[in-house]
Amino acid sequence: MQRSLSVVATAILLTACGDVEKSNTGSGDASPGVPFAEAVAPQTTTAASGSGRNSPAPATHGLAGRTGELVNPDNSTMVFLYYDMAGVVPPIDKWVENDMRVLSAKAPDKASQRMAVKDELAAAAQAVRNIGFIRLSLNNANLSDYDPTYGEFTVRALAPSSVVTFDALGQQVVLKFGNGKTAQIWRVTPAEAQAIRDKIGPYGSVSLDAQLAISSVQPGSGGGTITADVIEYELRETRTGITVARVQLKKPQ
Repeated sequence: MQRSLSVVATAILLTACGDVEKSNTGSGDASPGVPFAEAVAPQTTTAASGSGRNSPAPATHGLAGRTGELVNPDNSTMVFLYYDMAGVVPPIDKWVENDMRVLSAKAPDKASQRMAVKDELAAAAQAVRNIGFIRLSLNNANLSDYDPTYGEFTVRALAPSSVVTFDALGQQVVLKFGNGKTAQIWRVTPAEAQAIRDKIGPYGSVSLDAQLAISSVQPGSGGGTITADVIEYELRETRTGITVARVQLKKPQ
């Protein structure tokens, strides 16, 4: 499904219903001999041929050892993930009572409907217990024009100022890119840039599929912020689906 991204953007996620709106700097050397695109320092790029002082410290509850991955999670899944990682008990009973299935149920059916909704929410909470990675698809990578002075494109969808927001259950969870300052930079030579632009076309757009490693959780009122580092991403020409580039960043230590 498609999603658009701006400083606060809207994304439509694949795994379930729900509309989704939408800088730790990496370091290290890129792998040598990369064809078609020169890698920026913490990246390996392969192009396809063809807070305030009084804010609480970010929570790191349960981040170590998490190996599970969510693929295009829906809004409520991200809310449950935030609660689990922040170590905060979700207000399940309140959410049950506010659920339209309970509110609209006839009096004789309310007890059974209440139990069904509570079981559903409890299962959703349990399902995110081992999640440490997110794979996110964005309809618009918001790729800049090529800057010949610096020899780079900017993938503005991954900028530090870009966020993806998830609204569900009366909560809002914001996803930020911790290494966005580095992840947004895609360095290529002028000749490679021309080949890329020829592939995209003058009016073409580029979509993005990114793998993210969750690094911290910041509690907040009515929700919170999940910060994740970009591990790798793939750019595709939106209309044809042709792969424009695959970029790998150094994994956070």
